Amino acid sequence: MTREMGAAMRRIHVGNALSAFGLGFTVPYLYVYVAQVRGLGAMTAGLVLAVFAVAALIVLPFAGRAIVRRGPLPVLLVALVTAAIGALSLGLSNSASTVLVSASALGAGQAVMQPALATMIVDCSTMENRSRAFAMQFFLQNLGLGVGGLIGGHLVDPTKAGSFVLLFAIEAAMFLLLVVVMATVRMPRAPRVEGAPAASTKGSWKQLLGNRAMVQLCVLGFVLFFACYGQFESGLSAYGVEAAGISTSALGTALAANTLMIVVAQFAVLRFVERRKRSRVIASVGLIWAVAWAVAGYAGLGDGSQTMATAAFISTYALFGLGESLLSPTLAPLVADLAPAGMAGQYNSAFALVKQLALAVGPAVGGPLGASLHGPYVVIFLLFSLGITVLAVRLGRQLTEVQNQPSLARSRVVVQGNAAAGQAPAHA
Repeated sequence: MTREMGAAMRRIHVGNALSAFGLGFTVPYLYVYVAQVRGLGAMTAGLVLAVFAVAALIVLPFAGRAIVRRGPLPVLLVALVTAAIGALSLGLSNSASTVLVSASALGAGQAVMQPALATMIVDCSTMENRSRAFAMQFFLQNLGLGVGGLIGGHLVDPTKAGSFVLLFAIEAAMFLLLVVVMATVRMPRAPRVEGAPAASTKGSWKQLLGNRAMVQLCVLGFVLFFACYGQFESGLSAYGVEAAGISTSALGTALAANTLMIVVAQFAVLRFVERRKRSRVIASVGLIWAVAWAVAGYAGLGDGSQTMATAAFISTYALFGLGESLLSPTLAPLVADLAPAGMAGQYNSAFALVKQLALAVGPAVGGPLGASLHGPYVVIFLLFSLGITVLAVRLGRQLTEVQNQPSLARSRVVVQGNAAAGQAPAHA
């Protein structure tokens, strides 16, 4: 990595932390703000949450083309300004129409930030250090969300609308501060992978759909996000409350355990991940999550005490966090390595689109199941987790050796360098 790439990467990581901090400030309190503080009712609050997903689904197909044509930095700056306007106007809105319009702007801006920042990480990293870069991104995102949510929770007062206005104003300020930080980034030329096919100047979706490995990765990604992230605050929490008798405070502890596991385990597992095939790492995540669902089954369907049920439920979230820490240095770098030169923005946007679709469908399916059909809910998502393992193994057959295990590229460079110097290659 050059000095220019390193300087840009540091600013990108600051950007990830600031954007996550801003989101953590408001996202946990949107429902309370719309339904109770503004007095617009549960229906409008539900529509606001749906608008976030719909806005993302609308803008992401166009975001990839824009990133390919204009570069990730200009697209990111536009997204940040849009999100800042949406956040500030949301804090000042007092009618259903203005709340929904503001939420659309905020949701669209947030959605475009993800592939833009991911593409900047790709452009400022090499295949050798890309896993560490994305692991750091995931770590900072979770840390920012956790710290933002903690501080935001102490600032808000449901009896005072002004406290929420302050909250959204701070979020808007975070986005604008990020505009200033990112405007100073000097992006290096995107590194080209030797032998990569040339990119279409049109950023063709047809070309992407012709990449069998990428299509299989998108299918796998949908199942991953549907069976895990799409259940956190919907089906799984409803299941915990209704089947396991989990209190709201214990549910908060479970979410904290998930974040703590990610923060503690992220870099501990990185060396393990870097030395293994990516398809096998993802397959192991499916097995870990299958165990997590089995533990959740014990929490809600077992005959243990309430204390044991609560402990099991918290352990479920911790196990999900362990799986997430294995995925963060695996999935996003794999998307980047599958993309032809110059097409990283298109591929990142496509994968973000799959993620948003799964996050929209997941709660809609899991919420009613988790609240009422407790046994079938656990069994269904346990099977989905095992399906992740099967899909990951199948994906591995579509990947080249270096795509599946980038450490092999480093080993070959060392061997070639030794041979060129007249030295005998070392044997492992």
